[in-house]
Amino acid sequence: MQGLHFRPFPTGSPLLVSLVLHDSEPTIRSNEQPSMRTRVKICGLTREQDVRAAVELGADAIGLVLYSASPRAVSPQTAAHLASCVPAFVTVVGLFVDAQPEAVRAVLQQVPLGALQFHGSEEPDYCAAFGRPWIKACAMRDDIDLPRQARRYAGADALLLDTFDPRLAGGTGRRFDWSLVPPDPGVPIVLAGGLNAGNVAAAISRLRPHAVDTSGGVETAKGIKDRNKIAEFMQGVRYGDQSR
Repeated sequence: MQGLHFRPFPTGSPLLVSLVLHDSEPTIRSNEQPSMRTRVKICGLTREQDVRAAVELGADAIGLVLYSASPRAVSPQTAAHLASCVPAFVTVVGLFVDAQPEAVRAVLQQVPLGALQFHGSEEPDYCAAFGRPWIKACAMRDDIDLPRQARRYAGADALLLDTFDPRLAGGTGRRFDWSLVPPDPGVPIVLAGGLNAGNVAAAISRLRPHAVDTSGGVETAKGIKDRNKIAEFMQGVRYGDQSR
């Protein structure tokens, strides 16, 4: 599978996807044990120049939205072209929302996706049926029981925590209440929801996610990324890692 570089995850999760790339280099600080650096996924890419910028600036994964209702949606043909611009050891993640299984399989025949991300009400068996590592998005409602979700989606390589919106399946640009995340959710966490250069360091320092995911936080318009904003976001991640 293109762009994947796995390491075993010690808690029993089969493999931790994507967001464990570039040889899992630790962040070293004096007088401390090594700690893993935070992985970065830039999502909602629609243009070749933005894919290349994200990769050049150090993104571990790029996300392609294969959900036609999204303003950041790309066709399978465009997704295939964008994926062809991604070098080895950077993972191409395809985002789906309650898609029919045959639709997902049709995309997989055209696009070399390294991992799948599900943002709807997909059941665990559905998510696991495509022979790819997968991430399940969780909408962070006030009453969410995250450890229960972790048990339900025990086969996931990670849970992606995103802001709840009754009308949108992600990409809201709004932050959720970080106090909803327990100290040990029981599964690798990809933190999303309104992250940008101004708050990502604080998010990493407080929650210590395995990875962070941004879309609107590095855009000038929906689907149009800004190279300078990506660079600033990556710098914010590095600042956050200094406090891990």
